[in-house]
Amino acid sequence: MSTVVLCGSLGSTWAMWDPQRPVLAGRRIVVAQHPGHGGAPVVDVANVRDLAARVLAEVDDESFSFVGLSLGGAVGMQLAHDVPDRVERLVLACTSARFGDPQQWLDRAATVRSEGLGAIVDAVLARWFTPAFDDVARWREMFLSADPEGYARCCEVVAAWDAREAIARITAPTLAIAGAEDPSTPPEHLERIAEAIPGARLEVLEGAAHLANVERADEFNRLLEEWL
Repeated sequence: MSTVVLCGSLGSTWAMWDPQRPVLAGRRIVVAQHPGHGGAPVVDVANVRDLAARVLAEVDDESFSFVGLSLGGAVGMQLAHDVPDRVERLVLACTSARFGDPQQWLDRAATVRSEGLGAIVDAVLARWFTPAFDDVARWREMFLSADPEGYARCCEVVAAWDAREAIARITAPTLAIAGAEDPSTPPEHLERIAEAIPGARLEVLEGAAHLANVERADEFNRLLEEWL
């Protein structure tokens, strides 16, 4: 049985991947959750490599395909770079080799530590989904379930991430998926990833913002099933 590792965005839990479970039936699924997310313990993490090491601890010595969105995509790039013999296929959704100005992430971490996740939830949801999406309440609850300190530490990890040069050394067959209306990681971020990784393919989902796997689940799942 093939193994697929799923790793989501900052502020998400295993529930983020519920729309993908039907298309992944028959495979062993490992959902890697970030520190303080989905009940995962809040631990010290300094960089994306630390998050990648946590994934490897969950999959023993086996090979796997990896599906990552946003911060999860950064984890996938790190794994494909560091342990290329382990990553069979790679799906990078709504992610980036560098998530903008690091200071914005440090500022967000400070805000969450002082004011809690409620201070940023509306701004985050506005980036996760387009105005046409009408099932926001469920995902608000998911976001607010994260531990604020765990979230803040992951913000600091995002601030430190810069793989713009390293991703050219990725050899795993790679599918990059962008949300056409994603303000956090616009399509040009995924275009740069697809251009840098040899042989990578780019797909852009219309009518999707940052959580494209949720807002355009049917289209996302079609691509996922085809690629895996």
